[in-house]
Amino acid sequence: MANSRIRRQSVGSGGSRKTYLIVGAVIVAFIAGFIALAVLDARQQSGADAPDDVKTYDVGPAGQHTDADVDYAQNPPAGGEHNPDWQNCGYYDKPVRDETAVHSQEHGAVWITYSPDLPQNQVNELRDIAKSESYVLVSPYPDLSDDTPVVASAWGKQVGLDGSDDPDLEAFIQAYQQGPQTPEPGAVCTGGTSATL
Repeated sequence: MANSRIRRQSVGSGGSRKTYLIVGAVIVAFIAGFIALAVLDARQQSGADAPDDVKTYDVGPAGQHTDADVDYAQNPPAGGEHNPDWQNCGYYDKPVRDETAVHSQEHGAVWITYSPDLPQNQVNELRDIAKSESYVLVSPYPDLSDDTPVVASAWGKQVGLDGSDDPDLEAFIQAYQQGPQTPEPGAVCTGGTSATL
């Protein structure tokens, strides 16, 4: 008789423990969901802080891959059909293929292109930005106009800049790096290609 009471008590305390674990798991899931919603909301509102002169382009649907060279409407491109390989984010001292850089944009990267005759101190600033940001790709681009020696591009977004110290550059990165326009947010910007032209 005493043994059966002990058994019932231990079964009862096990049930209470299970209830506490379930309630705890529900609370953790609720908190995680709330944090995820807050992050998503902040990400969606980040475009509101973009520079005023950002151009928006309809670059078509994401996920269209080709091994061929693509004739883009923008120079440098701001999205569209692209190579199956993406360009690893980071700094490059030689041009990269448009088609691989566009794939990086699909993953949420900001591609900063600069005129090959940009002063070295400004190139160094751009290199430092690429090193400090996970989704920034920097490379020279021979066909930039003299009026815009630096151009920042993201999927469907682009702004021409006076140089590396243009305040619109930081604002553009903050607004569009993994921004609300990103077709594949969270996709990696590593493990692709580091090839240059």
